[in-house]
Formats: sequence, C-alpha cells, structure tokens
Amino acid sequence: MTKVPETTSLEQRSSAETQRAAKGFTRRLLLQGTAAAAGVAAVGPFILREGRAASGSVKIFSWAGYISPDMLADFEKKTGIKATLTEYGTNDELLNQLKATGGAGFDIIHPTVDRVPNYVEFELVQPLDESKVTWDGCLKSAVEGSAAMGGVVGGKRFFAPADWGTEAIAYDQAKAPLTYGTASYGDLWKPEHAGKVTVRGHSGLIGIGLWLEGQGKLPHPIREQFKDEAKARANFDAILQVAAANKKAIGQFWSNENEAQGAFRTNGCVIGQTWDSSAVALRKEGLPIRFLAPKEGALAWMEGFAIPAKAANLEQAYAWINWFYTPQAGALYTNHSGISSTAVGAEAHLSDLNKQFFADAYPGDALQKLWWWPIQEAWYVSIRNEYQDRFLAA
Repeated sequence: MTKVPETTSLEQRSSAETQRAAKGFTRRLLLQGTAAAAGVAAVGPFILREGRAASGSVKIFSWAGYISPDMLADFEKKTGIKATLTEYGTNDELLNQLKATGGAGFDIIHPTVDRVPNYVEFELVQPLDESKVTWDGCLKSAVEGSAAMGGVVGGKRFFAPADWGTEAIAYDQAKAPLTYGTASYGDLWKPEHAGKVTVRGHSGLIGIGLWLEGQGKLPHPIREQFKDEAKARANFDAILQVAAANKKAIGQFWSNENEAQGAFRTNGCVIGQTWDSSAVALRKEGLPIRFLAPKEGALAWMEGFAIPAKAANLEQAYAWINWFYTPQAGALYTNHSGISSTAVGAEAHLSDLNKQFFADAYPGDALQKLWWWPIQEAWYVSIRNEYQDRFLAA
C-alpha cells in the first residue's frame, strides 16, 4: 500500500530531533507539575463530555496482563459503559490483526508510540479529536514528549499516552547477582550463565548492539541504523555474529509476557533481558527476581491509546481514555501491571511493592540514561524481523 502523505515529515525529521525529545523524557520530568494538575484531574470531569457516553459498550484491544478485571469494573461503574477486552502479546500481532480487518473490530488499541507511524501508513487509525480528551489528566511531558516519538504524524495526533516502561535485566539475586553501575547487557553472555538466559529475539539483538557500541565494536552508532538501511544491515551483521556465537547461553527465547515469566518460574533461567512488568510479577510471587537498568541504559518505551479507523463506538472510546487519565485509574493500572502510568497523581496511590520496585530498578543516574526506542518505520521492522529470524535459527 502506498504511504499516506503525512509520513513524509517523519522521513525528513532528523534523528537528532527525535533523540533530543526521547532523552529529555524521563520519570523526573514526568513527575514535574503533577501537584499543580492533580486537583484538576482528581475532580473527575473525566468521563462524560456532554453526557453522550453514559451507555453502550467499548471494545478494547490491549496487551496481555495490562488491563485487570478491577479496571474494567471501575470503568463501567463510573461511566455506565460495558468494556470488552481482547488481549495480544506483541506489537506485530496487534498490527497484523488490524491489517486483516482494515482497522475494524475494536474501538481502542494500545500500541507503543514508535510503531504508530506504521498504523498511519496503512490507514488503520484515525486522528484524535483532541477536544474530546481531558489532557489535564495526563502528564504534560508525556503528551509533549510523545509527539516527536511517533505520536504526531503530519501534524495530526494519533496517540494518547497511557504508560511507559522499560526492558532491562531481570536476574536471580542469589544465582546471578548484579550491581548498578557495572551491570551490562554483556553480563547475559558470561560463561557461568550458559543455558540459563532468556531474551526476546529482536530486542535481544539491540541489547547486544548497545554492549558492542560501548566497546567501540559496532560499525555505526546504533541510532543511525533506524534511519538508514545500509547502516542497519551493517550493524545487524556485526550483532548477529556475536549473537550466534553465544546462542548456547539461551535457555529460552520469549516473545510475550507469559513466556518471559515462565523462563524464570519453570524453565531454569537465572538472568535475562525482559520487560519491567515480567520482573515485578515474579517479585510479587515472592521469587528472588530483581530488575536493574544496565550501564548502557534500559530500553524505554511509551505506550498509549489510539482509535482504529473504523471504530464503531467513538464517544465510548474517548470515555475510556478520559477515565484512564484519573489518579485512581492510573494507580489501578500500575499496581496491577507494574508499568508506570502517565495519569497525573497516580503515584500517590501506588502500593509499597511497586514503589520499591521502581527505586531498585532505577538507582543513581539510571533515569537520565534511559534509551528510548526511536521510531521504527515499516522498512526497519522488516529488516529487524529478518535478523531476528536468523538469530532464532542460528
């Protein structure tokens, strides 16, 4: 399918602009201004604009393990709207499902911001009617920071930030102890961890790339590969060589939340590169698994809500977004998933475990060193998946 004209601005945007926006978007910036806006968000004009969404239903397509029954019940109680949840495990699964239906079947989807241009390219999502969103309920830096990260395409906003999190190192405290400042993506490939490592294919390659870049062993700066196909292939060739040589260390590859948790819970892995949500779930079970940002920087992503091109229940979709932008809903989300909500004031309602998890994961200057995923255009995703498949088959 031919790209829509709006994507031209993305292709012309300099990588420096995107990097500046991403590097400036940290948890401390997220928290700036929270107190000033909390009063507005807590009042709760969040649900019904002119009372038009006080009934009906909304179909939500979100990540497995993100939306709890308590969240759905709270939304229905406060809006009168029945929410139906369908879950997926990967961004590609979400994209392929929408391609198959031409953007029909759901009213709300939950993509990562760097992949939003893919949905715009295939005309699968519609621009948000920003007048229908209670933006005061979302941290200002999340709204502004998401624009250059893929949330705004061709001057139109397609993305309402919902949360942010990271992929870093999950480890068994006793069997693979780590210390902040020296912990590295390279630690996964130490001989003593042979057969006990878990990674996801494509992001595991980026972890190796950051490790190699830190040693001056990568042909090009890793961020440049997201803008140039030749540089992407040159870097991936170097990365794949190291990945294949160390594949014996892999105890299990993961591609979704259940697989990542199972690697530690039942399949003998003691260290891995996983999402924060995977590690916090294992910690909640009382397992000795901890989560730590490596010296190269935790891989950071932002997720949010978008409305499919053929959504049938628009007012109810906006009601979902505005309900999510309340302190109580944001806390329900973070306490359940372990992923940080962008709802103003949510921090005040977090559990002690989630507060401690965050402090343990990002000590020192870890928040200043977050490595935000750049925009991943369709051509890049194709190359990325090609090398992932070669890694899995090595």
